[in-house]
Amino acid sequence: MFRKLSIVAFAAALVAAPLPTLAQSKKDSVVMGMTLEPPGLDPTNAAAAAIAEVTLYNIYETLTKINEDGSTSPLLAESWTASPDLKTYTFKLRKGVKFHNGEAFDSAAVKFSFERNAAPTSTNKDKSLYQAFEKVETPDADTVVITVKYSEPNLPFLLGQASGSIVEPKSAASNVTQPVGTGPYQLGAWAKGSSITLNKWADYRNASAIKLSKVTIRFISDPAAQAAALLSNDVDAFPRIATRVFAQFKSDPRFTVLIGGSRAKTIVAINHRKKPLDDVRVRRAILAAIDRKALIDGAVEGFGTPIGSFYTPGSLGYVDTTGINPYDPEKAKKLLTEAGVTTPLELSLKLPPPPYARQGGEIVAAQLAKVGIVAKIENVEWAQWLSQVFAPNGPHNFDLTIVSHVEPFDLVKITEPDYYLGYNNEAFNALYKQIVSTPDEAGRAKLLGDAQRMLATDAVSAYLFQPQWPTVINKKLKGVWKEVPQFENDFSAWYWE
Repeated sequence: MFRKLSIVAFAAALVAAPLPTLAQSKKDSVVMGMTLEPPGLDPTNAAAAAIAEVTLYNIYETLTKINEDGSTSPLLAESWTASPDLKTYTFKLRKGVKFHNGEAFDSAAVKFSFERNAAPTSTNKDKSLYQAFEKVETPDADTVVITVKYSEPNLPFLLGQASGSIVEPKSAASNVTQPVGTGPYQLGAWAKGSSITLNKWADYRNASAIKLSKVTIRFISDPAAQAAALLSNDVDAFPRIATRVFAQFKSDPRFTVLIGGSRAKTIVAINHRKKPLDDVRVRRAILAAIDRKALIDGAVEGFGTPIGSFYTPGSLGYVDTTGINPYDPEKAKKLLTEAGVTTPLELSLKLPPPPYARQGGEIVAAQLAKVGIVAKIENVEWAQWLSQVFAPNGPHNFDLTIVSHVEPFDLVKITEPDYYLGYNNEAFNALYKQIVSTPDEAGRAKLLGDAQRMLATDAVSAYLFQPQWPTVINKKLKGVWKEVPQFENDFSAWYWE
């Protein structure tokens, strides 16, 4: 009996004793959830924000880095200066940087990347920006001088977006599936439809500062499945989780919950190429039929601020244009009659997978039905939406669609002739040229106000709301951003407490 008790006591002592150092070491891997799977891994040739969520600052790097507060700081460029007219920027590059394939990063790689973005065959989402570069000069291996055709005070910010990722010339063509960058992570594996794994690059210039050796990104579009993955510890973090499941985590001590602001614009996009949507009265009728507040409450559980134009509160020159096209179903009916539209008017409503679009689409369809517009809902996968609805020079096969444009400073998109909306208004294009030719902030702010009023008056889209993005993370995981100046997940800053 004594021997048995001694064995039990010894075993208990072992359990109570401090664990070996190895067992006590902090976790160095993380599993993150994402709503959408990227269509590829080259952020310079496609518009999907999901590409940036995986690759930006992780696989690829840019000259500048956009921080959580929206400021910019050096990344591949150590410093930069601007001419007084804000047309010429000189970037001094970081020395000793290499790409994952061993090739040296230098000014030639920057010039190649930017000229590739501007090429006639380019599908870069910010192609118009790079085509506005009058010249990209490389006086030496560590210096790049960019001359823009107009004043661009936001250039350092714009070059920190995923579309400005610096690629290695010899590997650029295969970056969609075999990405090569200068960032702290490399692609480990991509299980299509399921997950992507990133592995820490041992030869990164500051590898010791990177705490996570492995990041697994799981694609989970269903809101209930997103919540279940967090509750079962299958996922450690879910940035921009579906709003309908967010509330259950607020009082759960196992999680940290964050609600971040954004510069995103959620809209009902209207295809001006289709009749009768080319008639401004019909577009105004669509806007008058939509109750923004009811939609925000029903589609995103109140996580949004109403907007009336393609611009968000907090941005330079913002003006409230929600009163230009207020909710007024009776006015909507009158406008349709004035336009000679016989009701019921049938329109397609193509909805991509995000919950705000699918939930919002049901609400929009119900509201439009009350004024005689039958919105025939078609749920499409993300790749279909990009190719059928959004793609430049694509079929633009839609009447209406719902999407959130997450990039700031993207009024220029409205001026692009092959943009999916098909607006093409020379008066707006001239106004935008005036905006970018005005370097002083006060003058630019006034013109930006004029642009917002024009877009609202022309009912270019049904502008719905500026979203807030909720995030849920394991309480021991740190470094995850609350604010969302753009869609990104900077894994170099994540670590376990």
